[in-house]
Amino acid sequence: ANWHTGAADAIPAVGGAMDLAVGAKKVFITTDHNTKQGEPKIVEALSYPATGLKCVDRIYTDLCVIDVTADGLKVIEKVDGLSFEELQALTGAKLIDATLA
Repeated sequence: ANWHTGAADAIPAVGGAMDLAVGAKKVFITTDHNTKQGEPKIVEALSYPATGLKCVDRIYTDLCVIDVTADGLKVIEKVDGLSFEELQALTGAKLIDATLA
């Protein structure tokens, strides 16, 4: 989302992301998997206002690639050496291991 977070030093950033979220044929997100404090960024429910709902197709993080599907969040690729169980423990939403197929 690109909204004001409420932090004293934050700059309001409402802008073109809304147009992209509703007008793009595909929406890909790139982000770190977790915050600097170690909290998951991929969660079951949003804590900030949403730029758009049900518009993301794929999420790229520093740990994995996730396809957002009607069945749920499908992990299609993950970094070498990271087990699916470790990835799930770092994530605030249920993941589906699609790397097994």
